[in-house]
Amino acid sequence: MINLEKFEVIETDVLIIGAGGAGLRAAVESSKYNLDVTVVSKELLGKAHTTMAEGGINAALGNVDPEDNWKWHFLDTVEGGAWLNDQDLVEALVKEAPDRIFDLEEFGAVFDRLPNGKIAQRPFGKARYRRTCYMSDYTGHEVLATLVDEVRKRGVNVLEEIFVSKLLTSNGRVTGAVAIDMKNGDFLVFKSKAVVLSTGGAGRMYKVTTNPASATGDGKILALGAGAEVMDMEMFQFHPTTMVWPPSCRGILVTEAVRGEGGILLNIKGERFMKRYNPKLMELAGRDAVARANWTEIMEGRGTEHGGVYLSVTHLDPELVKTRLKTMYKQFLLAGIDITKEPMEVSPGAHYYMGGIRINIKTETGVKGLFASGEETAGVHGANRLGGNSLIDTQVFGKRSGEYAAKFAKSETFHPIDLKQVEEEQKRILSIAKEKSDKIRPVKIREQLCEVMWENAGIFRDENKLNSALSFIEKAKQQMLPRLGICDTTTWRYNKELIEALETINLIKVAELLVRSALIRTESRGAHYRTDYPKTDNKNWLKHIVWHLEDGVLKYRFEPVKITLEKPPQ
Repeated sequence: MINLEKFEVIETDVLIIGAGGAGLRAAVESSKYNLDVTVVSKELLGKAHTTMAEGGINAALGNVDPEDNWKWHFLDTVEGGAWLNDQDLVEALVKEAPDRIFDLEEFGAVFDRLPNGKIAQRPFGKARYRRTCYMSDYTGHEVLATLVDEVRKRGVNVLEEIFVSKLLTSNGRVTGAVAIDMKNGDFLVFKSKAVVLSTGGAGRMYKVTTNPASATGDGKILALGAGAEVMDMEMFQFHPTTMVWPPSCRGILVTEAVRGEGGILLNIKGERFMKRYNPKLMELAGRDAVARANWTEIMEGRGTEHGGVYLSVTHLDPELVKTRLKTMYKQFLLAGIDITKEPMEVSPGAHYYMGGIRINIKTETGVKGLFASGEETAGVHGANRLGGNSLIDTQVFGKRSGEYAAKFAKSETFHPIDLKQVEEEQKRILSIAKEKSDKIRPVKIREQLCEVMWENAGIFRDENKLNSALSFIEKAKQQMLPRLGICDTTTWRYNKELIEALETINLIKVAELLVRSALIRTESRGAHYRTDYPKTDNKNWLKHIVWHLEDGVLKYRFEPVKITLEKPPQ
């Protein structure tokens, strides 16, 4: 068994937790400062969720629509985010987006091209102009593969299959982290001058999700425990289109690029039903609106026998479909469906967390030495993210987090590790790993949580449903988590269930923040839709719900949305 007095200490100037688009872009930037940079990932390098971002990456290049510029991109983003965005962050996003695209090109990314040789751009939901750069429909894969190559070229130290369970702090600053090396089960302690959190989302708290198994909200909980604030935690996006059939494919993303290329939504009656919900934007309305429309059609009995609606590209040129939607064509062909000849069955699924760690434009979290970027954070996307804005978020703020973390580390010295914190964290993990006669395995808790969240805190919410979800969460905290146990307590080597147990604790904590925030916000805004408060209330609710821990207890406050460039309609 593990000896509490023994653990390996790894010293590094900048510790980056997460190896997706944001984390790797941060690593590339930090490596320019002649520092020791270490990236840790609980997955294998190149397997992060960024690969699943298919449709494209936004930047106002004006290659197809010359009228487009950063101001239109800004306005589309804050309108799409229902005015809950941090406008300082949005301004940085849209102004720096073109340069980050050119960075990717310089690193070796291959974008689709127009006949004149410029980067091609396609239309995406709620965007005034064609702004989404793409590589067919595997854009995220190309972006991540490019960043993996660049990180390797630069000789950045990458440690795979490492689960970080706690950030270490001292006098209001971060000093490192405690982790488990999943390959051998050993404890690791990282001693660092700066830490960047880029571990992604938390979609695994829902039954139907496009997210991978690793999306368990780890970074948001790490930050909260270290003294940072989280905000907008009620804002979770449900993608309008995921696969529903066959059952083994349920939840797999059907990219917005399908609708961007001209795909249309139909119900079982053959009606193009978006005419009823948004006759102006139709299938390219905001994701929140299209998801609610799809779900309404299904719930009111106009869906397919498998619980979906139809998404059809059969009216398009088959060669165009096979060229611009390569991944979708192959994905459905494996399921026995030729999308050039028959429609896809789709329904909404949990997709992207707009809520997260509160940051400023330097990606600082309020805890000295702790930075964050990507889906880890809040503010960029407000109450609803536009398609194509997530990948550019990883590049703009990944670059910024790497830059500012490196600059911070250059001016700092290492601070001592608090061994008491290390020991407490080891004991916490050991308590889960010890043999229990009445243990509840993590999969049992997680299955119930996913069902409860999907039914009660999903696309449509109300007070009764949210209170029902909160009751389960309280029961889980008081009665289930104390009994959380694992099957094999003899070895920690590749003991995936131990990691799943720790992830389950994080998911319960994130779910509580989401549900409590959703109960507090008595209006509908963006992806947060309350059937008992169906209207958006800019007079009373143009504000963030900001959470922090006070002596281990969750506390919240309100913070007005800062308006810098554009004012919402009154």
